[in-house]
Amino acid sequence: MPYMKLLFLRALAASSAVFMLAAAAAPGEPMLLVAKRGFEDPVYGSTIVLARPVGGGGHVGFIVNKPTKLNLSELFPEHEASKKVADPLFLGGTVDMNLVFALVEEHGSRKDGSIRIAPDLFFAYETKAVDRIIESESDHARFFLGMVVWRPGQLDEELDHGLWYVDEPEAKLVLRRKTDGLWEELLLRLEARANTI
Repeated sequence: MPYMKLLFLRALAASSAVFMLAAAAAPGEPMLLVAKRGFEDPVYGSTIVLARPVGGGGHVGFIVNKPTKLNLSELFPEHEASKKVADPLFLGGTVDMNLVFALVEEHGSRKDGSIRIAPDLFFAYETKAVDRIIESESDHARFFLGMVVWRPGQLDEELDHGLWYVDEPEAKLVLRRKTDGLWEELLLRLEARANTI
């Protein structure tokens, strides 16, 4: 699918992505998507994406292996807690790139409006929840600019076209501090698995 068309379709779905996530979890399991070698795209090629179904047949997610050169202190120079977070912001996707989202590891449940996006991983999108995570839980969280949004049926089409390997999401892997070589590591593992089936 041409790059601009892909961006346009994701942008159309963006306006309701967070609302859909907050409103209703769709049946289906979260998944870790690993771009196959042939997926040549300037944004999504060589990526690992944590994805979750949402109501209406769409999906949302975050690219987990694209650190930016920005950090929270550059975005929020007056926010003292942001100055203490050394990790870079990650490019979560091309939708809502003006917003900061957080993924935080938590065993059990949360009461701050965060949404379970995968086992032991919660997605925070409300400003107060993200601020609280920056202030008190940044050691087991990752912060993103933007997210990935698929319109209903779009991810299924991409899977049918063989663009992604699908794996189970693991909090430790999704939040791994050093992501250099992570795509290659997962790709080799999933290619080997596919060749033994």
